[in-house]
Amino acid sequence: MSPLLIISNGHGEDVVSSRVIDRLQALPHCPPISVLPLVGTGHIFQSKGIPILGRVEIMPSGGFINMDPRQLWRDISGGLLGLTLSQYQLVRDWGKRGGKILAVGDIVPLLFAFCSGVDYAFIGTAKSEYYLRDEEGWLSGTTWPDKLWQSYYYPWERYFMSHERCRAVFVRDTLTSKILQRWPIRVFDCGNPMMDDLDTEADQSSDNWVSILLLPGSRLPESVNNWLKILAALKGIVESFPDRAIHFLGAISPNTDLGNFESPLEDFGFSRCGDGFNSGRAILTLSQTSYPQYLARADLAIAMAGTATEQVVGSGKPVITMPGDGPQFTAHFARLQTRLLGCSVILVPSPAEVAPCVTNLLQNPELLQRIKENGKQRLGLPGASQRIAGYLLQKLGYSLEDPQQCYKDK
Repeated sequence: MSPLLIISNGHGEDVVSSRVIDRLQALPHCPPISVLPLVGTGHIFQSKGIPILGRVEIMPSGGFINMDPRQLWRDISGGLLGLTLSQYQLVRDWGKRGGKILAVGDIVPLLFAFCSGVDYAFIGTAKSEYYLRDEEGWLSGTTWPDKLWQSYYYPWERYFMSHERCRAVFVRDTLTSKILQRWPIRVFDCGNPMMDDLDTEADQSSDNWVSILLLPGSRLPESVNNWLKILAALKGIVESFPDRAIHFLGAISPNTDLGNFESPLEDFGFSRCGDGFNSGRAILTLSQTSYPQYLARADLAIAMAGTATEQVVGSGKPVITMPGDGPQFTAHFARLQTRLLGCSVILVPSPAEVAPCVTNLLQNPELLQRIKENGKQRLGLPGASQRIAGYLLQKLGYSLEDPQQCYKDK
């Protein structure tokens, strides 16, 4: 059986790849799997014992040169060109041995897969038509070149996706799938794997409590700077709800030092109380392992993050966000995020504007219902990883089974 190489292009893409791998390995006809993380060390794969092809390195930018082009020279100085060349050669060698490829991310792993000379599939995580349009038509601010290209996937990307060796393409949402069907692309609308493995059905807050999820992001030192902006908004929120208690739920990345997020709390009026922190009618708890539980309990989120923000939206809940200082979460990134996620994300200019926004949201049931429906539309229903795994095995020639049977009743 031909082995399968999964090429992933970032931390979020590693998570998506890992979820698909879990489902693949639970199905009959699963081939031997190796991974090639183009960005970072592939920690999630190492923790699961999945073989990594070649060497892995962390570049100075952390993989965000597309967010801040100034980081490109630092990466080149840090060995980016040599690393990329060695990764390219590994993929070429893989193709010569007859393996098959799943590319996950953007045009970079897609290009690697194309250059391999063998059959491949693609999970596009970076692009969505919602950046340019919604179901009603083009968004304001969409440029004429984007309209000319007819899709957020540009002609050269569509060429790689429509090539005869590209056996399957899986995209983020139904709208993107429908647009790509205008070309001879084998595109499948299976949903978004980032909504898998989340328990969003836990008990919600009682009427006496407002529970707010706080998401500063995962990359140091940027996440600490984001955290300070978020903390600056909390006092105003407490003052806006004199008759209700507030529970702030800080979900901190397990890859960071929790002390960096605990130490500023005293300056913002919080004092340690048991396992959490107290500030009059508000309590704040921090966890590096309870994000799914926090997400389930929260009424809304204040977020300066990428993937986690999308998961909140997909769970049907509103997000308030502010521009950060980068390199990832910049004002430009925040604006793009509001285009991608629609009415579910409210961008405010500063911490002072967060409290009025929270008040408006919680007093507007019609808006909350629209946000709930929008989240399902933009992120889809859970189970995408299972659906993708079934189609992948069939379209790459590992199985003759109907892909529907691979996830029926699951």
